Amino acid sequence: MKKTLFPGLLAAALIAFTLPSCGPSTGDTNEDLVTTKLPPLPAAPDTTAGAKQPEAYRELNSVNATEDIKRMQPQM
Repeated sequence: MKKTLFPGLLAAALIAFTLPSCGPSTGDTNEDLVTTKLPPLPAAPDTTAGAKQPEAYRELNSVNATEDIKRMQPQM
């Protein structure tokens, strides 16, 4: 009986302390709070410098990456 008494008391204490904190609090009321609408976000900056974006992007894989790297290398 001594082996199960302490874990049982510990479990009961944990349940007793956690159950009241799960429910809604009755003492706090937010009736006095005034909410205002946030200002609108500014427009995103244009980082493309007016360039037209490609309509279809290429698939990112090793073959396409190798071709792109070869095009970037200086020709000898």
